[in-house]
Amino acid sequence: MVPEKLTFSPLSRRQIEADFSGGHITSDAGLLLLREVDKQHRLTQRLASVLNDSRNPVLVRHKLETMTRQRVFGVAAGYEDLNDHEALRFDQALQTAVGKESDLAGKSTLCRMEQQVNRQSVVKAHELLWRHFIEQHETPPKEIVLDFDGTDIPVHGDQPGKFFNAYYDHHCYFPLYVFCGRHLLVSYLRTSNRSDSRHSWAILALLVKFIRQHWPDTRIVFRGDSGFYRPRLLSWCDR
Repeated sequence: MVPEKLTFSPLSRRQIEADFSGGHITSDAGLLLLREVDKQHRLTQRLASVLNDSRNPVLVRHKLETMTRQRVFGVAAGYEDLNDHEALRFDQALQTAVGKESDLAGKSTLCRMEQQVNRQSVVKAHELLWRHFIEQHETPPKEIVLDFDGTDIPVHGDQPGKFFNAYYDHHCYFPLYVFCGRHLLVSYLRTSNRSDSRHSWAILALLVKFIRQHWPDTRIVFRGDSGFYRPRLLSWCDR
C-alpha cells in the first residue's frame, strides 16, 4: 500500500514532500491557452465548415468541428502522428480544450476525416487564412512583403512521394511556405524532386488576386531567394 504522502529531509526551512493525491495530471496544460485564442478567432470552427463530412448524421459520435479542433490542437502540442491520439483521446486537458467531457476520437476516425479532404477544401482552408490575415488590419497597409520559401521535412519510412534531395542530403518532402510578417498565408506540401519555385507563380497569382479585392492600393512586394528566379514568375510580376 503506497501512502498518499511521503516526507523527505528538509532543505533549510523548506519541507520536501511527495504527494500522490494529485488526481488527473497532464503535460499539455498549454492547450487551455490555445483554446482561448481559438475561441476568439474561431479558426478551427471556420476550418471545419469547409471540410467534407459524408457521414450519416444519425450515426455520428464525434462532430467534425470537434475532430478538427482535436487534430489541430494535437499538432500544436507536438503530436504529429495520429497514433498519439490513442492515448491523447483520454487526456482531460485536450478534452477540455476541444470542448468535450468524454473520450475523443481515435486514430482511425481522425484518419478517415483527413482522407476526405480534397483539393477544393485545401484551397478554401487557405482562403480562411487569407481572410483572417485581412481581418487583423484595421486599415489597409501601404505595403506588404510576401516571403516565399521552401524547406525540408525529413521522412524516415516509405511514405508516398518520398524522394532523396541532394541539397538537404536526406529523403524528405519539400513544402512551400508563404509568410507576411508573422502571418502564415500558405503551407503547401510538395515532393522534393522538383525545384524551389514549383507552383509558386500560381500560388502568388491566387494570393495577390485575393489581397487586391480587399486592398486595391496596397503595394505588394514578392520576396524569394534565387530558387524563385524563373521567367514565368518574373514575367507575371512584371505584368
